[in-house]
Amino acid sequence: MKAAVMYGPRDMRIEDRPRPGVAPGELLIKVHHVGICGSDMHFLKDGRLGNWVVDTPLILGHESAGEVIDVGPGVQGFAVGDKVALEPGVPCGGCWSCMTGHYNLCSNMSFMAIPHERDGVFCEFVSHPAKMCFKLPSNVSTMEGALCEPLSVGLYAVEKSGARLGQSAVIFGSGCIGLVTMLVLKAIGVSDVTVVDVVKKRLDTALALGAKRVIRGDQEDVVASLMKAGGCDVVFDAAGSPRTALQASQVVARNGVVVIVGMAADPVIGMDIGTMASREARLETIFRYRNHYPTAIKAVESGVIPLKKIASHVFPFERIVESVLFNMDNPGEVVKGVISFVD
Repeated sequence: MKAAVMYGPRDMRIEDRPRPGVAPGELLIKVHHVGICGSDMHFLKDGRLGNWVVDTPLILGHESAGEVIDVGPGVQGFAVGDKVALEPGVPCGGCWSCMTGHYNLCSNMSFMAIPHERDGVFCEFVSHPAKMCFKLPSNVSTMEGALCEPLSVGLYAVEKSGARLGQSAVIFGSGCIGLVTMLVLKAIGVSDVTVVDVVKKRLDTALALGAKRVIRGDQEDVVASLMKAGGCDVVFDAAGSPRTALQASQVVARNGVVVIVGMAADPVIGMDIGTMASREARLETIFRYRNHYPTAIKAVESGVIPLKKIASHVFPFERIVESVLFNMDNPGEVVKGVISFVD
């Protein structure tokens, strides 16, 4: 099979790899669509993301969906031809985190496109444990199935926030994660949503998808603007930058909550804890998601989350190297890029 393999910063090559077999408990899947995630671009740009360093060849990509072409021994409930979305993390199932229901924190996690854990899905075929695969309804495409991965992040972020009808919210960052977080808020009845970014095209997309207002962070005093009305009840930092994390802590309303969603390159960032404490605001963090794929798929199936509208660019796999580099180098042009393996 063909696979796009990363060897170092800005160095990704299409090469031949052995087509995987299918072991007991696994499905063999022909990949149809893979989203280009910010983590893929961080790895390809810098050769690292936080404490993860790409020091051996690595296949990137972890937001994926495709078609089952073989079913391993012992697998039930799946058949050849099924469309499936793949949850990219494979927990061990036996550690303390797994046994207490927090499998996203598994100490032995094997996550796609993470160095020394598991190769990703910028490739034509992948074998994956059936327990981490989810069948897609007939009206949910494999492109939407692939984007159920970032949607799961948005679902978890909103769940952690405790957001409810009648509250105000602000989202820093209108990339894919910020946009799906906004869509989840809208779906549960939070209509007063402000989105902050420095990229006009992304803010235009946020408005088209239902944001009440947008703020250009490079042209306006974000903190002053949001504090005119007393701040926001629910604040999400989906940008993953030290500046937005600080601003998030400064615009939270009394008795509000700040949820850190995006991961900054530097794990040490500054926040205005004094201001948060004086407002008795709480701070929440999330790490990926857990048990959210079924909800994500149902939300797309019902039409309550128009997930396909997030994808601004669809690139053919044959051009994946130049496409991922274009996505990385042109943040003002691409809202969400997706790699397609099908015509």
